Amino acid sequence: MKRALLLAAAAFALAGGALAAPRSAGIQDPDTKAWFQLTEQLAGDAMEGRDIGSPGYDRAAAIVADRFKAAGLRPAGDPNSAGGGWFQVFPVHESKVETAELSVSLTNGRTEHLRFLQDFSVRAADDLPPSIEAPVMWAGFCRPADLAEARGKWVVCVNTRWKGLTTGAERVANARAAGAVGLVQMDDPSFTIEPFRWPAAYARTVTNADKPPPATGGFPVLTASVTAADEMLGDTHRASRPLLTEKGRVAAAPFTNGARMKVAFTVSRRDYTAKNVVALMPGADPALKDQMLAISAHLDGYGYGTPVNGDGLYNGALDDAAYVATLVRFADKHRGKPLRRSVLFLVTTGEEKGLLGAHWFVDHPTVSKAAIVADINLDQLRPLFPLKLLTQLGVNDSTLGADAKAVAASMGVRIQPDPEPERGLMQRADHWPFIQAGIPATGFIFGYEPGTEAERRYREWYQVRYHRPQDDLTQPMDFQAAGDFNRFFYKLAERVADAAEKPRFTH
Repeated sequence: MKRALLLAAAAFALAGGALAAPRSAGIQDPDTKAWFQLTEQLAGDAMEGRDIGSPGYDRAAAIVADRFKAAGLRPAGDPNSAGGGWFQVFPVHESKVETAELSVSLTNGRTEHLRFLQDFSVRAADDLPPSIEAPVMWAGFCRPADLAEARGKWVVCVNTRWKGLTTGAERVANARAAGAVGLVQMDDPSFTIEPFRWPAAYARTVTNADKPPPATGGFPVLTASVTAADEMLGDTHRASRPLLTEKGRVAAAPFTNGARMKVAFTVSRRDYTAKNVVALMPGADPALKDQMLAISAHLDGYGYGTPVNGDGLYNGALDDAAYVATLVRFADKHRGKPLRRSVLFLVTTGEEKGLLGAHWFVDHPTVSKAAIVADINLDQLRPLFPLKLLTQLGVNDSTLGADAKAVAASMGVRIQPDPEPERGLMQRADHWPFIQAGIPATGFIFGYEPGTEAERRYREWYQVRYHRPQDDLTQPMDFQAAGDFNRFFYKLAERVADAAEKPRFTH
């Protein structure tokens, strides 16, 4: 739909019609205006959602590299790769479920057919079996005690993320060990802090080629909505759902009701290359210039996927084109004005597929990994309301916490630790591979006080726009807050790059 509108607008312009001014035209602050103009370019429909390895992503990456070059940065990618050394190119492997059919035969003679990507999805893998048919049972949280009767059956469990209950990996391992033929993880209706949403964009697994290709060992793992689980398990399950209480602490006892479920898959596989954009601003201090502060953000989005309200283009404006634009604006700001330490600009791809670009860079660095003293990553930022409170991931883990608090205090902003660790946001963004490699790293989230309008806007974003076509250039934004955060980031990066002491872990 967006592509059609873009073509229609272009045709209208060629015919002499007057087009509406871009949204950035109304922004008064010069830096924020320049930031959003680049965001409009990177998140516009012409970039087709910047999916990993796509032509749209390559066009966006070329824009970023050209902007870094214009800002006086040096290429720091693969010196022999196409593009003058601005890119780090690496191989990836993809498995995609092209079709999936799921039917449930109930004891009353009725057969229910569920819709792929609308009611259920499946973890894509090279070796998904063509089809499996077996009885289906409810198995609570897939604890070992829940799975005593699981052999030879599909098991349906709660896909909970509450602390103290089974993790996704534990549910898979427990179900396999119990002899189940496959696992269906049902949405946890109690996990309202980040609700599950349907439809799914697609069912694809992308892996770096230096890792084994995705495999199931013949054990499929599905996800399903609560409504879909109702269809799988029938009236008994509908009656038991009220037992899924606050934070999922109670689930109905395991049961079977004679239903049988058949699932059939078709899978495609392909190999291709992806690229990070890597640039360097050399430091000015002879004693510190061999050290590097990394600043990072991911350029990839979802590309095209299942339409939502008729729109199938997932632009990824705030996730994360806007914060690649922040890195570019920082480079612009420091053209001819280097900091004491060198600054490494890392614009990654494949974040949405599992932090692929960040993992590849950390495992195959194009600069000395020992020289990287810290990473400040920009992602998960939602400038939807005034900036008064920032959540800092890992605030107490390194001296980056004290640096951020000092900068925030100078701007009248308070820093807090993550109030919702069950969401696992620390492990879900590109700072995480740096931390795993022993390099201090952090990221930020716009914070809010519980029960406020700010919280309502934050929750609404995750319900309506997160990984959805609605994360586009028309969505509500607070441009004053966006500019305030950018200024916070500029000051923090300058403070860390100019400090006499390099960042360190505090425990």
